[in-house]
Amino acid sequence: MEPPLPCTDVAHAPSLPGHHASVPASPLPELHLVAAARPNLPKLAALWHALARDAAPFCRPVLLHTGQHHDAAMFHAHLADLGLPAPEIALDISGGGHAELTGRTMMACEALWRTRRPAMVVVAGDVDGTLAAALAARKLGLPVAHLEAGLRCGDRDMPEEINRRAVDAISDLLWAPDHATAARLLAEGHAPASIRAVGNSMIDTLLARLPAAHTRSLPVGLREGGYGVLTLHRPANVDHPAALAGLLAAVEQAARLLPLAWPLHPRTARRMAEFGLAMPAGITRLPPLGYLDFLSLLSRARLVATDSGGVQEEAAGLDVPCLTLRPSTERPVTLESGANRLVATAALPDAMAEVLAGRWPPARPIPLWDDAVGTRMVAHLRQVLAPAVVLAPAAQVAA
Repeated sequence: MEPPLPCTDVAHAPSLPGHHASVPASPLPELHLVAAARPNLPKLAALWHALARDAAPFCRPVLLHTGQHHDAAMFHAHLADLGLPAPEIALDISGGGHAELTGRTMMACEALWRTRRPAMVVVAGDVDGTLAAALAARKLGLPVAHLEAGLRCGDRDMPEEINRRAVDAISDLLWAPDHATAARLLAEGHAPASIRAVGNSMIDTLLARLPAAHTRSLPVGLREGGYGVLTLHRPANVDHPAALAGLLAAVEQAARLLPLAWPLHPRTARRMAEFGLAMPAGITRLPPLGYLDFLSLLSRARLVATDSGGVQEEAAGLDVPCLTLRPSTERPVTLESGANRLVATAALPDAMAEVLAGRWPPARPIPLWDDAVGTRMVAHLRQVLAPAVVLAPAAQVAA
């Protein structure tokens, strides 16, 4: 077993991979927004833009990219679509298994934060880079805010479930996407003063960027309302030959009912090649799409079949029927609203037929899924970080 990382000896801190811009002269303390993977970006964008709009700034947001998603299709192409700058700090940590990626990212974050200490670190979601940054920050005594706190699916075999529970356990501020999730955090024993039901930041960003998305053309051969969207990338669905082959067979049957547009995730493309599995008939294969192009595609679709957590949220925000190809979801509020249903692989064609037959009523609006989520996060940050302002009373769980 390797010895633990040193806690106090700066001389022995690991060297910093990647690169980062020189620190701009500013009287404001830094707030580091950690983006590890593509799904983190629209969540952080809502906070970034709310801070940029703030008439009385009290901190300077710094976008930090760990590198977990590192190519143009999976990360960099999304920045312009979201109105975000290039990351001021890039650690360039990617590749390897869960333990290796987490460990290397922790080391890089530690080396950075020993010499450039922010007032707080904001992490989003549940990927390995999120966990690594949260651990490194807290071990250095830096406060951590977890954006999208409190999500639970109950599947302890899912790496993301382990990550989100661990990050919640050590975070100082817990920003929940809805009231029920905030209540769950309270029931788990988290300090009431740390919890805020701020709303769903993905929806804040979606509403802000939807007009721009609607200026994008659909891929050739697709017409509005005349296709469904398919996304698949979860290890349980694509990393095992039998599971993926069964899914592709169900998709081929479903595509006989409605043509499907499939932006193919690189992980899924690799697995299909490794297993010798062909693209089903009736599919329009698309490359990984930028944020606006995917939002354009999803918003004009008849339905979506997915195993993505973020797509479940976006579909609910757009009132596009969502068929989730998983046995559980960490976003039960989407089920309760009527926007989403859990569907077994073999049942996908029947579930699609039900949607096409009109047996899918409009979804009910979800409270706090609006365009003011970033503003609520900034208000909470101001109470914590701004001089001479006391943290909200313990009883004030929701904004």
